[in-house]
Amino acid sequence: MEGKDGIRRSSEATKMESFESVSKYGRALLATPWRLADRVTVRSMDEVELVEVKKQSQHEMKKTLTWWDLIWFGMGSVIGSGIFVLTGFEVRNHVGPAVVLSYVISGFSAMLSVFCYTEFAVEIPVAGGSFAYLRVELGDFVAYIASGNIILEYVVGGAAVARSWTSYFATLCNQDSDKFLIQAHHLPPDYSHLDPIAVLVLFLIGLFAVFSIKGSSRFNYLASIIHVLVLLFIIVAGLTKARSANYSLFLPFGSRGIFQAAAVLFFAYVGFDAVSTMAEETKNPGRDIPVGLIGSMTCTTFLYCMLSVTLCLMQRFSEVDENAAFSVAFEAVGMSWAKYIVAFGALKGMTSVLLVGAVGQARYLTHIARTHLVPPWLAKVNERTGTPINATVVMLGATAIVAFFTSLEVLANLLSISTLFLFSLVALALLVRRYCTRGVATQANIAKFIVCIVLILGSSVASAIYWANTTKWVGYTIMVPLWLVGTVGIWLLVPMAKKPKVWGVPLVPFLPSASIGINVFLLGSLDKASFRRFGIWTAILLVYYLFVGLHASYDMSQIQKMEKLESMTESKLDEENVVPSSVIESGTKNESIRV
Repeated sequence: MEGKDGIRRSSEATKMESFESVSKYGRALLATPWRLADRVTVRSMDEVELVEVKKQSQHEMKKTLTWWDLIWFGMGSVIGSGIFVLTGFEVRNHVGPAVVLSYVISGFSAMLSVFCYTEFAVEIPVAGGSFAYLRVELGDFVAYIASGNIILEYVVGGAAVARSWTSYFATLCNQDSDKFLIQAHHLPPDYSHLDPIAVLVLFLIGLFAVFSIKGSSRFNYLASIIHVLVLLFIIVAGLTKARSANYSLFLPFGSRGIFQAAAVLFFAYVGFDAVSTMAEETKNPGRDIPVGLIGSMTCTTFLYCMLSVTLCLMQRFSEVDENAAFSVAFEAVGMSWAKYIVAFGALKGMTSVLLVGAVGQARYLTHIARTHLVPPWLAKVNERTGTPINATVVMLGATAIVAFFTSLEVLANLLSISTLFLFSLVALALLVRRYCTRGVATQANIAKFIVCIVLILGSSVASAIYWANTTKWVGYTIMVPLWLVGTVGIWLLVPMAKKPKVWGVPLVPFLPSASIGINVFLLGSLDKASFRRFGIWTAILLVYYLFVGLHASYDMSQIQKMEKLESMTESKLDEENVVPSSVIESGTKNESIRV
């Protein structure tokens, strides 16, 4: 007992060694290059994420979720403001009736990412989601940069949905969409329309999220069922007013508009990754997660395509309203009463998105805090509720502040770039997991794999840059074959080093390679302002990492090494102290003879 207490005391003493005094912190800063090299090159392991890292939360999360819960969490996390808010703007300005193709492309890209997430969530069922997956396959540093951007995605996405909630609530009250916003003239235009209702809604959502994961699940699927029924009403009622003449000009903005809209409409699919963070609370991850994630994304893509077709059949693309497309479309065909049903459905959907987002983002931050990249008190799980209350409050607090000030247009563009970047990394991590397993893959095979990955990434980035700067097509005759050479090269030249134990992505390496290519290509359709904001945020993350996160993470890794060494030493001593059974039997016989 004393030995274990000693380990615990030494761990506590060493945990924040770099921050114990000014002199120690100074020495830690001087060692930054070496520590950075260590964090960039060292990868975690499945067992560490599943056992050692989870210990930092002190209490276990309750395993109460099934595939039924995950399907409705998946649909609830995705079907929100995107379909209602962004569709009208893209139809009128960028794509026209071909918006259905934009939804197919962005949905296909999202489905590829779903496959990659599913394999990881089944193999590493922890609350960290993509952060844990990237730590295992690409290392601590890449995982941190990606996690910083996914945290931004959660905050920005929640803020965007909360502001949309206010707009549709105003519509339901028969008011202008900006009726309940407060104008602050002394602030910049994009941050001057203050939204107190969004803050109130996030507060109420937070109460559900911290109370119970199972209670949140029940509320979510009831709300999601109502929302799906409303969407089916919109499709059926809208198609009764369809006019084929509105489809006569299918591509008014040319083929470029399809991809430009697809990059923005990808926002409508954001949120499914939150379901992967619930793997730690799933009863049977190997069965429930594939059914939940893939099933929910399939249903969502079908509904989006049907809704976009219905909208463009009801009203000519040039007459579609940019802000409230479906409500105005029903008014245009003489069904003004239906706009209240649309607003009610949108509110239900956005409420589900906010709830699932609150649940997912708290679990994501919890696992990051377990590694000490952020303060470890955020990793605490409440013993009574089995939920991470600290992380939930912090994330929703940040979301409320952003929602109070920031316009929807700024939020939507920033969200898409963070998501596409992260999904590309998860697909890359899956390829690394399959072909570069430690202790199995040879140096020669790793070298061939790296060459092929450079071809895949290089051709994808070149395609995105080419798309952003020219309307010509000749460049793709070079870049697409290069992508294909890289993918086929992995398939033919690099033997697979690891196969999934329970559920795996099909058609590897083609499917994850396609995910990388499409996600990176869609990045080329986003505006330069989004990349500037993305760069600024990443720079902020780097500053924090170099001065705080790096040293806390390094200290934590040293503790884990020390505990593992001490555990091995104790185990060896125990083995040496065990008296062989043959000796005991011999001693017993001699004793009986002596008697």
